[in-house]
Formats: sequence, structure tokens, C-alpha cells
Amino acid sequence: MRHFEWKDKSAYTYGLHGTPSSYILEERLCALEGAQQCLLVPSGLAAIATVALALLHVGDEVLIPDNAYGPNKALAEGELAHWGIRHRFYDPMNPADLALKISSQTRLVWLEAAGSVTLEFPNLYEQVRLCKAAGVSCALDNTWGAGLAFQPFNLTVGANSLPLAVDISVHALTKYPSGGGDVLMGSITTVNPALHMRLKLCHMRLGLGVAANDVEMVLRSLPTLALRYAAHDECTRALALWSLKRVEFAQVLHPALPESPGHCDWLTMSQGRLGTAAGLFSVIFKPDYSQAQVDAFCDALQLFKIGYSWGGPISLVMPYELSSMRQNWPQHLQNGTLVRFSIGLETVADLQADLAQALEKLSS
Repeated sequence: MRHFEWKDKSAYTYGLHGTPSSYILEERLCALEGAQQCLLVPSGLAAIATVALALLHVGDEVLIPDNAYGPNKALAEGELAHWGIRHRFYDPMNPADLALKISSQTRLVWLEAAGSVTLEFPNLYEQVRLCKAAGVSCALDNTWGAGLAFQPFNLTVGANSLPLAVDISVHALTKYPSGGGDVLMGSITTVNPALHMRLKLCHMRLGLGVAANDVEMVLRSLPTLALRYAAHDECTRALALWSLKRVEFAQVLHPALPESPGHCDWLTMSQGRLGTAAGLFSVIFKPDYSQAQVDAFCDALQLFKIGYSWGGPISLVMPYELSSMRQNWPQHLQNGTLVRFSIGLETVADLQADLAQALEKLSS
């Protein structure tokens, strides 16, 4: 007992410090994202909160993209602000704005690719380069990319570019790794041992742990991750292309569409190939349609269920009040009510028919 050490996984000491099952899952997630160390937490938001609590102190500043996952912003506006930690939001589509806002108090910059709900794809490579040049830690919410769309610890933008790595990648395993929509879990991966230990000690002091049965469920789903991700992606692109032809929509948002904000950056990050782009797309209804009409459209859908999450086998729909989620209405977005679709594993034809019948009811 006196020679056991939980910090380096040389032995099993206590459930919160890891079990044989959780160690295996951590190792496989490292292989997926190209990392060296991994921590498991109860949710994606718990991963975000752990990073913030481990790295930020009174008087520090965190920068968050304006299109970040909403609870990340709420955490900064609530608990972090109460503890004397300042936050500012930056324009994710303008690297110059990030460069301008990095200050001597900045200790952490959050990155998100693609952006939450609106799915803009940033110049991720330039964002990381700016953080490295300023000596500021950067953490990426990599839930959308799932370790498949790009490698967060080996970012390149061409054969001649120097590879860059984010410092931290957080992942809501609730989504694609779980795949069933029935597990809540998150992960924090790193390549720097000292940074990992700083996170791990905070993780220990907070008493964060995950259930062994949940670990088993994610382990069971991981072997089909790439197949499922590709299926979600293929169906989503087909429906996004179909949506471009609908007169009800002012804009269709999906990184693989040339018309979508950040398409060129997504294409560059996928190394010039038509890479993967997850299973989400959003539409903005023309301003002629009221919120009540858009809600009626969502209610009319039969296969799409109303729900916030994504990455599972069942397609979901969610209308958003975007004006309440952004500092200002983004210039690259049309005016209107935004609806996000999470595409499951149903057939394209069935989902397209469901969208068509709901739109017909909207028009009538």
C-alpha cells in the first residue's frame, strides 16, 4: 500500500482515481485524439469546468469565442466572475480580434470548431498560433470533430506548415463516442505531462469520477465510431444540399457547403480533401416566418424529435433564439429564426420526406 501511486497509474488505489476499465478508455481516447494523457469526467461541461478551475485564479482572464457552447459562457458569467476571474468574448471568424484581446492577464483561450449552433468554422490554425506566440494556454472543445475531422494535437494547413497543437482538448463523450444518446461523460486530453498533472490534481480535489458501467458502454461503442460518424456526415450533407433549394430558408449552415461561413478554413484543415463534417446542420428561416410558425414546423416533424443533444441514432431538431446567444448578430448570418438539426441514423429519404411534409404545413 505504501508503494502504490495513483498519479502515474502504477496501481489501482481508489475508484475516483481510476479502474482497469477507465484506464483502458483513457488510453483509447488518447489514441483517437493523438494525445498522451486523459481524464474522464461526468460530462462535457464538467470537462470545461475542470479546465477553468485548474488553470484560472483571481485576477486572471479567459477569452471565449462568441459562438462557444452556451454553458461555457454561462460558467464564465456566473461562477468564474464570482471568483474574480474576468472573461471576454472574441469574434471567432476574425483572428485579429483574438490577437487584440489577448492581454497580460489572459491565461486561457477557448477554441471551438465548428461553432455551437451556427457551425462557423474558424481559422483554427491561426488561432492556435496566436496563443502560442502569446504564451497563453488554449483549450479546444473537440466534440464536433470527435477526433476524426482533424487531429487537435497535430494541426497543419499544408505540406510546408509547421504542425501546431492545442494544449487541451475537451470532448463530450455523451455525443459521438457514446453513440446511443444514453450516457453522460466527458474527457480532457493533453500531451504535456506537467499540464496533465495540474488538471489531474484539480480533478482529484473536486472528487470527479465516472460510473464503471458507463465506461463499459462507451468502450463498447468506440469500435463503430468512425462508421457512425461517416454515416451521420453523409446523410447530413445530403439534407443540407436539399435544404439549399428550399425557398423557406434564407441560409443553410454546414461547414462542407461552399456558402457556409468558414468553409475554406474547414477545407484547409481537412488538408484539401473533402474531409468529415459531423452530423449537424442549421437553417435560418426567412424573416417572413414568425417564431410561432417555426415552432409549428418543429412540432409537425415526425421523425425528428425535439432535443438539445446530438450524436445519437435518433434525429433531433431545436429552434434557437440566436439574438440571446450572441453579443451581436453576426454579419455573416442572415436575419431570421435559426433551427438546428442533429441527423441520426435514419435513411436520407425518410428524413427528407419528414422535412418536406413539415415545410408544406408551414407554407399552408
